[in-house]
Amino acid sequence: MDENKELWQKCAEFHGHVCPGLTIGYKAALYAIELLGLTFSDDERVVCVSENDACGVDAIQVILGCSVGKGNLLFHMRGKQAFSFYNRTTGKSVRLLLKPQPADMTREEAFEYYQGCAPKEMFHVKETTIALPDQSIVFDSYLCECCGESTGANWIRISQGKKLCLDCYQSYDRFNV
Repeated sequence: MDENKELWQKCAEFHGHVCPGLTIGYKAALYAIELLGLTFSDDERVVCVSENDACGVDAIQVILGCSVGKGNLLFHMRGKQAFSFYNRTTGKSVRLLLKPQPADMTREEAFEYYQGCAPKEMFHVKETTIALPDQSIVFDSYLCECCGESTGANWIRISQGKKLCLDCYQSYDRFNV
C-alpha cells in the first residue's frame, strides 16, 4: 500500500469494508491523478466512465469526486475492470484496464496482491474508446397525466394527447399484440 493511509481509510469507510475491488478502484483513481493531473472535482471537470458497477467505483467517488448525481460518473456496462478518465480542463483522457491477476488466488490473497502493486503494474494504459460525454443538463419536468408524478421531459411520452411517464405509457407494436 502507499503512504496515503488516510485516503485509503476514507475510501474504506465510504464503501463499508476493504476488499480487492476497492483496492482496484483506489489504485485506478491514483493512477488517473498521476497520468492526467487530476484533482478532486466539485463540478464536472473530471469524468469517469466505468465499465462495471463493482466495489472500485466507490473509491473513485471518494478520491476524484465523480458521482452519478453530479453527472460525472457514468456507467458503460461491459463487465470489465476498466475505467476511462477525462480531464475537461486539458482535454486529456485515459482508459485503465486491469491486467489479469495471477491464477488461483483466494480473495485474501488477491487483496494482498493488489495492495502491494503499484498502479502501473496493475493496469494497461490505453486510449479512451468512448468520446467525452456531454455535461449533464437539467430537464424540464412534467406531471404524468396518469399517475400524477413529476417526470423529466426526456422520459415523457405522448399517448392519445396525454403526457405519460414511462411507467404509465404502453408502447404500441403491431407485431406483439
